[in-house]
Amino acid sequence: MIFIQAAPAYSQQPATQDSTVHKAMAKALQLTGMWSGDGWIQMGKEKQTFIQTENVVQKANGSVLIIDGIGVDATTKKTVHDAFAVMSYDRANQKYLMRAFLANGNYMDADIRFEADGTIIWGFKHPVAGEIKYTIKVANGKWEEKGEMNRDGTNWVPFFQMNLVKNN
Repeated sequence: MIFIQAAPAYSQQPATQDSTVHKAMAKALQLTGMWSGDGWIQMGKEKQTFIQTENVVQKANGSVLIIDGIGVDATTKKTVHDAFAVMSYDRANQKYLMRAFLANGNYMDADIRFEADGTIIWGFKHPVAGEIKYTIKVANGKWEEKGEMNRDGTNWVPFFQMNLVKNN
């Protein structure tokens, strides 16, 4: 009797990371950890203040970053922001990818880039608001993020700011 053992066509590859992906994702490590703080958003006449937490975790041997954010109204304590994002690096196209999922069931694919000084700029085009851009600066355990919109192709108008401190 002959016994033949079938082996899977594709075996589990070792959990070693491509050096290109590793180097690219290392730029995002400054975001990892538990963060909390406050901020404001203005989409119309009234400015709404909120209390924010962000939990940022590396997954898949550091090749993916998970960003989980919850914001509650500073006065009513009701959830005003609930988002989950996945960031990675596309080696073939040499660019970062980010998909953010919102509590209302919508999602957006955002462009993201890292400046030489460590500043992170991410954004997308919105059919009503125009171009949306967020600028993140992380230094000394503080995360400052500012949001701006550009409806006319020239003028950037601030509509969002968040100031967080690292908890761990």
